[in-house]
Amino acid sequence: MSSWTFGGGPFVLAGPCVIEGGDVLPRVAAELARLGQKLQLPICFKASFDKANRARAGGARGPGLDEGLRVLERVRRDSGLPILTDIHEPGQAAPAAAVVDVLQIPAFLCRQTDLLLAAGRTGRPVNVKKGQWMAAEGMAGAVEKVRQGGATEVAVTERGTFFGYGDLVVDLRNFARMRKATGAPVIFDATHSVQQPGQGEGGTSGGLREFIPSLLAAAAVAGADGFFLETHPDPARAPSDAATQWPLDRLEWLLTRTLDLQARARESQGA
Repeated sequence: MSSWTFGGGPFVLAGPCVIEGGDVLPRVAAELARLGQKLQLPICFKASFDKANRARAGGARGPGLDEGLRVLERVRRDSGLPILTDIHEPGQAAPAAAVVDVLQIPAFLCRQTDLLLAAGRTGRPVNVKKGQWMAAEGMAGAVEKVRQGGATEVAVTERGTFFGYGDLVVDLRNFARMRKATGAPVIFDATHSVQQPGQGEGGTSGGLREFIPSLLAAAAVAGADGFFLETHPDPARAPSDAATQWPLDRLEWLLTRTLDLQARARESQGA
């Protein structure tokens, strides 16, 4: 079984949006492993074998389940990092769980009962992203379903809420509200929260990367337990979410700053 836990202090889920060729995944994994050692920080590598909710049919989706899991298995072996990946259908849960350490439920699928139960039945830790239309308290049902399936390690992720068209808004109250409603650790997804869905070229998602540090700082002070970041050596060339992935060479600065703010906030609150 997985040794990954969502408790016991700050943690980070990070990696490129989608599995791609070349040296991108090994480069990212090596840097994350280095940062984990240097910062004494649990880091779980993430990448998706399929991005099933693209805005248009021609959007970059990834290599698919079988090849994607082979790639993630190599990353796990070579880097020593635990691995997280998304699943989109109940039938993907068991094969993914045989390879990766953590399963993730995308925001658009957070109420899919069969998917949540299947993820829970694997016994792997499960991270459920809050739907962009949902109130914080609505995530209690999603967590209940995963636990009913059998999972004991469950986390929920705040990734912004739609108000009108084009932008997501982060409600900083949601960290406390979701923790109270679900009894689960709450993660902040800093990169998807700055997306502007459908506003990029060719119908892809645009975004405002420059606001990632500010939102991370606010989340760290407001009580987020962990942090989710997509990162890439050359975001402009990333096949998916190019507008919002964080540059890999600036990740150490961002994590150091965020962890310092989180520690100061917890100290001042007596946590």
